[in-house]
Amino acid sequence: MSLVGKKFPNIAVDAISEMGDNLSINIYEEAVNNNKKVLLFWYPKDFTFVCPTELHAFQAALGEFEKRNTMVIGASCDTKEVHFAWLNTPKDNGGIEGVTYPILADTNRNLSNILGILDIESTEYSEETDSVILTGSNVTYRATYLVDETGKIFHESVNDMPLGRNVAEYLRLIDAYTHVQTKGEVCPANWEEGKEAMTADRKGVASYLASN
Repeated sequence: MSLVGKKFPNIAVDAISEMGDNLSINIYEEAVNNNKKVLLFWYPKDFTFVCPTELHAFQAALGEFEKRNTMVIGASCDTKEVHFAWLNTPKDNGGIEGVTYPILADTNRNLSNILGILDIESTEYSEETDSVILTGSNVTYRATYLVDETGKIFHESVNDMPLGRNVAEYLRLIDAYTHVQTKGEVCPANWEEGKEAMTADRKGVASYLASN
């Protein structure tokens, strides 16, 4: 079920800072209370392979997100202690040393379960053990959420485990949404900052198509 157009779940999650400070972060409140957009990206596991490339890519673009009044927050189901160990592992050893944005530690999977982004293939009740047996890794896919200043989700996407994200696309989406917010126009296919947008009516689309 898509969450686009809905408020982000109002729930706090444990997190850690680059300095090892224990945090509690509520994405909805971060957006609303700070009047900022939030980019929240989930990755499957610390100390893996595609994941550090993504965390470094978001770090490299952090200044661009900040220019757009957007907070960047990472997330996985690993513990705060594992996050901090990874934050203290050099890049040349597969680590994320140098990452400065906070990382959620959704170890109880409360938020990732609400979002529906866990890799669970099936569940089966076992009478022998009187428990539910899961099939699947029970870690998150590469899900990304863009949340506006009112706490509303205006973009969500989910990649399978092997597929790394294109960070530039999220900058483009933020630019487009900000254009809609400030100009009242809509953004056509392949729109980028500085390109022509259009009014959301028959005349607007006719004029745009005629000139492109």
